[in-house]
Amino acid sequence: MTDRDEPKDDEWVDDHAGPVVRPYAMTRGRTRPSRGTFNRIAQVTAAVTVTTPDVWMEPEHLAILRMCRHPLSVAELAAHLDLPLGTVRVMLGDLLDRHLVQVREPDPAGTHPSADIIEAAINGLRAL
Repeated sequence: MTDRDEPKDDEWVDDHAGPVVRPYAMTRGRTRPSRGTFNRIAQVTAAVTVTTPDVWMEPEHLAILRMCRHPLSVAELAAHLDLPLGTVRVMLGDLLDRHLVQVREPDPAGTHPSADIIEAAINGLRAL
């Protein structure tokens, strides 16, 4: 075995972040949630208060449940946890499968009023 084949201790540590754990290790290699699409602006709320973690839960699952006592967007969760969006989506799928969170997806684009209707409403208000 040569020196090139031996892992160096500093390969597993980031100078600023400390020890590096790959996101796929947290999700057990999964890259997509088992259920749901989880738009970035979807609002997530904890459905229950968890006092003792289940065996399957990672510390990040518990952190999500603690943070979501009040609605938070998927993007905010990822930022607070300092995790990639895809990793948070997989974890949210786990929690959704067990009915531990509620997710409110944004309205589809087709259900919003058109710009013409909004402009007409503004003009009508100005006329008052």
